[in-house]
Amino acid sequence: MPPADPPPAPDPQDPAATPGPRRPPADLASLAAAVRSIERGESAAAPAPRGNAAEARRKRREAMAAEAAALQAAEAEAADTSAPPPGTEAADDGGSGAGAGAGADDAEAAEADGAATAPGAEGSGSAPAGAEGAGSAPDAEGAGGSGSGSGTAGGAPDAGDAAGGSGPGSGAGDAAESATGARSAGGSGPDTDDDGTTAAGTRDAGTGGSGAGAAGGGEPSGDRLGAGRGAVADGGGPDGPAGAPDGPSGDRLGAGRTAGADGGGPDGRTGDPGGPAGTPSAGDSRPQGPQGGPAGTGRPQGGAQRVALDAGAVAAAAAVLGEGGAPAELAEGAVRLLGERAAAELRADPWLVLGVAGVRVEQGDAFARGLLGSACGPGDERRARALVARVLEDAALRGHTALPPADLHTALRGYSLPDPEAAVTAAVTDGQVLVFREGDDQDEDGEEDVSLLLGLDRYAMAEESLADGFFRLLRSFEGESGGEEPQWARTAAPTPSAAELIRAAAGSGLVVHSGGEAARAEPAALVAAARAAGLRAYAAAYTENGRRRLAAVVGEDAAVTVAGLLSGAEGPGLAGDGSLGLDLLAVLDAPQLSVEEATTLVEAVPDGARLVLSGDPHALWSAGAGRVFADLLAARVCPRVVSRTPDPGPIGELVSCVGEGELASVDAPDKEVVVVPVRDPREAVHRTVQLVADSVPRAFGVEGAQVQVVTTGHGGPVGTRALNAALKERLNPGPGRFGGFDPGDRVVHVPVPGRTLPGTVTGAEPEGLRLDCEGGPVLVPRGDVAATVRHGWAVTGHQAAGMRWPAAVVVVPGDAGPLLTRSWVYTAFGRGERHLSVVQGAEQQLAQAVAGPPATERTTRLAAVLRELTAQG
Repeated sequence: MPPADPPPAPDPQDPAATPGPRRPPADLASLAAAVRSIERGESAAAPAPRGNAAEARRKRREAMAAEAAALQAAEAEAADTSAPPPGTEAADDGGSGAGAGAGADDAEAAEADGAATAPGAEGSGSAPAGAEGAGSAPDAEGAGGSGSGSGTAGGAPDAGDAAGGSGPGSGAGDAAESATGARSAGGSGPDTDDDGTTAAGTRDAGTGGSGAGAAGGGEPSGDRLGAGRGAVADGGGPDGPAGAPDGPSGDRLGAGRTAGADGGGPDGRTGDPGGPAGTPSAGDSRPQGPQGGPAGTGRPQGGAQRVALDAGAVAAAAAVLGEGGAPAELAEGAVRLLGERAAAELRADPWLVLGVAGVRVEQGDAFARGLLGSACGPGDERRARALVARVLEDAALRGHTALPPADLHTALRGYSLPDPEAAVTAAVTDGQVLVFREGDDQDEDGEEDVSLLLGLDRYAMAEESLADGFFRLLRSFEGESGGEEPQWARTAAPTPSAAELIRAAAGSGLVVHSGGEAARAEPAALVAAARAAGLRAYAAAYTENGRRRLAAVVGEDAAVTVAGLLSGAEGPGLAGDGSLGLDLLAVLDAPQLSVEEATTLVEAVPDGARLVLSGDPHALWSAGAGRVFADLLAARVCPRVVSRTPDPGPIGELVSCVGEGELASVDAPDKEVVVVPVRDPREAVHRTVQLVADSVPRAFGVEGAQVQVVTTGHGGPVGTRALNAALKERLNPGPGRFGGFDPGDRVVHVPVPGRTLPGTVTGAEPEGLRLDCEGGPVLVPRGDVAATVRHGWAVTGHQAAGMRWPAAVVVVPGDAGPLLTRSWVYTAFGRGERHLSVVQGAEQQLAQAVAGPPATERTTRLAAVLRELTAQG
């Protein structure tokens, strides 16, 4: 009997085609898509809760854990069987020295929450928060693209590079390099890119999704890298201007919008180190060795392995994209986002393309018109669904985890959506958006005093899971019998504040500790005391620079990074259930934790263990969505220890005054603090180069990587791009042999949103660019260089947070605008250990910023959820 013919394969362009049986684990794209469908609430195994985020939390966690486990197994299998990709000499294209893409950008524009313009941006119009161009909203009915807008409000990162963008002086300014991985087609200069994204670690897949539009946390690091022309892997809070003008209507699709290298967004995990289950982060420079410690020397660790995609699915997606007038380069990103049925999904809902890296709303509208013709209009329900998710994701890039309905409606009107209220109502009904009641039920007059907030399930689940985790630690902790302090808690402490912290940690499963740079010695003393008593205690810093400084106090074995801890590469390692084998964990730099990072961390701390979150409340908030540390302090649900240890010296005195809202003159007899007034941007750049190359090394004996320049943003005449170009020309001139880089160039590598690794270029090979970073050598895959590496003589405030250098040169531009806040000044001024030079071009604006609000407020729910759990007992 002849063998039966195999069943025909389903047509990838047929929306009604029935998917075949589940592929084996090697099909990483399908597994990643499954994880994202669970996150968006589209999976039947884990439906989105309707109106109550807690209803489906456990079910969704279980489903995500199963898919994540399968995904990790598939990645391991792929890593074992895949051969190195063929290639020629890495990035030998002779790009200019500014060739790093937006991937390394971490726009601090999030801190400038509603501003319409920013340093270096010429567009001056204003628009509703989250809107893309106040001047022209998307016209989904007319033929052709929409006109260019005059500005992007609220730091919305949808502004990008136009095809054929102009040179350094273009009107688009510098407001969105973080929204573009590399220059768009035809872009001629480094400043054709605009800086404007990524407070939340950059937008990830799902903003245009049919379900909840949130991508995420379960996606492996790097899975979305390089989709289209502009993947971003960064994650600082936005260091670009708060608003960037839209490009012209002729922008190529994919030329301007960013995608996270993620896992999710800001920071979602979006940059969570290790993802939800603590999987290794992309580009982790500390490969795992025995007992979870760093491995020995060997081949440099590279970035995340790219998932092999089905060529047929990519070709089918490219065909559909071409029909709608979109570039075929977006096909891989579409398949990574939507799975192997991407062609059918895009044909059924063209606005799903908004979830692909680099795609802006007006470009998505143009693609929909190309596919659907007159059958689509501004009020199309698919468009409305995508825009609701897009606005909420844009808000997350500015740090918000939820929005008031009025703000959401206003932003939607900016996109010419005919009936925003109906769109939001439909999104709530579908479970795409959750509604939360905030405030007391009644005011003094007996009337209801309740406000409503709207948010994506992604952030709602993170905040509620985090609150549950905090209370789990508080309730599972068992103190000493009889209420006595354990012996180790009575150990002599170096300071009264350290003794207070040790006593608090001895009696509670969760403690929050606040203080300045000198106060870091207190959690270090706590860890040392606990380890001396035989407890498994560790201190975790957010950066490798911070870990190195911690290790000098507590020892190499006890000092870890948050990313390394959660990946299992550092510290005690991860158990089978994803928990950490420890008794006490002190996390320094806690204000830098986004809500999703914090959730991942807390869920890994086992029952009965002690968690201490320590940080400086005056410093910049997290690059990702949320304000975990501030909310935990405000909720008052656990012991709080406020350090009384002052920061020493003139720099410490200056920083302490800034924290209190005063820009004071301090005595600096040994030139610890020097102010250099400048009249214009040209002089600011000149004096900065002079300080770094000559004055500071000559006066203090520090040079090279010991001197760091910090400025407000990437764009503008004194942003990181302009400063790095001038510093490279003086300190390491060269042709930029390797994609704009030369051996000896100082760089920052951002493997995932929110993680900044300073390093030096050592060379290149066919597989990619070789860096010597703090923590060890790193090999950045060739395809990720443009999106994740940029020059690093000058960095932004968010990139510098959590790190210190012997000398810092802080540049305060006269056009910094809303990026210049008290928290930025506080953070920037505190980066120098022995010396601080301030290149002052802002005149009275600096004192006004210091006297003003500490930072732009963020709308979050964590404090309210914690109070609700407290009230429930």
